[in-house]
Amino acid sequence: MIARYTRPEMGRIWGEENRFRTWLKVEIAATETLAEAKIVPMKAAKAIRELADFRLERIREVEDEVRHDVIAFTTAVAEFVGPESRWFHYGLTSNDVVDTAQALLIRQASEIIAADLRRLAGILKRRAWEFKDTPMIGRTHGIHAEPITFGFKLANWYSEVQRDINRFETAAEDMRVGKFSGAVGTFAHLSPELEEKMCARLGLKAAAISSQVIQRDRHAYYLATLAVIACTLDKIATEIRHLQRTEVREAEEYFSEKQKGSSAMPHKRNPVTCEQISGLARIVRSNAQAGFENVALWHERDISHSSVERVILPDSTTLVDYMLDKTANLLDTMFIYPERMKANLESTGGLVFSGQLLLDLVEHGVSREDAYGLVQSHAMRAWKEGLSFRELVTRDRNIADRVPAAAIQRAFDLKRQLRKIDAIFARVFGMKDKHSSPHPSRTRKGGASQRSRTS
Repeated sequence: MIARYTRPEMGRIWGEENRFRTWLKVEIAATETLAEAKIVPMKAAKAIRELADFRLERIREVEDEVRHDVIAFTTAVAEFVGPESRWFHYGLTSNDVVDTAQALLIRQASEIIAADLRRLAGILKRRAWEFKDTPMIGRTHGIHAEPITFGFKLANWYSEVQRDINRFETAAEDMRVGKFSGAVGTFAHLSPELEEKMCARLGLKAAAISSQVIQRDRHAYYLATLAVIACTLDKIATEIRHLQRTEVREAEEYFSEKQKGSSAMPHKRNPVTCEQISGLARIVRSNAQAGFENVALWHERDISHSSVERVILPDSTTLVDYMLDKTANLLDTMFIYPERMKANLESTGGLVFSGQLLLDLVEHGVSREDAYGLVQSHAMRAWKEGLSFRELVTRDRNIADRVPAAAIQRAFDLKRQLRKIDAIFARVFGMKDKHSSPHPSRTRKGGASQRSRTS
């Protein structure tokens, strides 16, 4: 993974030093369990626990000769342990160590991602309540539809992130398994009871059954879940990109006073963070496809999945961690323009209330076909000639003679359109909250906020 997309703690987890330290942790847990079962001498287990160590340079040196990373690792450790090293890696096959250690590494990575998701959800919740009553136009097919609020949009994202959290918890738990079942999974040299004790020592569950490897449907599901999270972040970033377009400009990602948008055009304020998030999501999604391909292995195991996982597991977890942090900061610091939202909402002269007017005509005895024809004729004229839809409707005697003037005016009542927002919020957040007043440093009437970006 390129360093610029790697946050320090996630980089440490997938670094060589931590990978081999985790292997060593697995080996020691296995040896101590075997010593307790009186299969390995206590003296040997004590020596391994106290003396086992390695140098990365030595592992690399041996691997260059033997072309086998686990043998290189055991050889390098044996040089520290001495004569008792004959009991090191006793009864194990390479993937007893590699797959079990990988489960531990994924658990470490998953703890970071879970915290990232909770942080993102918290920011979305806070900002949803902040803009709960800030009206804007809802769009379908990119075209003005009916009014919503900006908080409603944020609440929708919050609800999706909650589903991401639930899915991720399940996928991460599904990966919390180890195996010590030997070369083809039949416990030819150990036993299921010993496997369970070894895994418990590491905070893992034993896979109910395995071949030489833990079955890769688990990994595919985990990678697919990361891809779905990336899709959520891409969705959020894409929407903000649309809202930042010059013709819209209802929201905008943070742009500092010293930031530059273009080498040629000094006026540019580009949504570079959003575009980065959308771009990286493509990699995470493609990695999920590689994970699917890894499920089918020859017989009890081949090595075709190994090289792939050395890339896609570190890269996907690293990218999702990076993207979650970027998205949280993006949402926390973005500029919001309520007056622009209002102006866009009102720009079509009431066209966005056509659906309500249609229903009101029906309620007053007009057939749906006639009502639709009346409303659409004025709507199309308003579109083509740039006229006020509301004025056209008000002056139409075919409508005025059938529907009281007060009812026509009520069709254009914004509060009526948004009267269920409180109920939606109560359903999403499970409570009624009063945190709905905009924060003055983030809600802009125009110009740029001086609020600093959080890191």
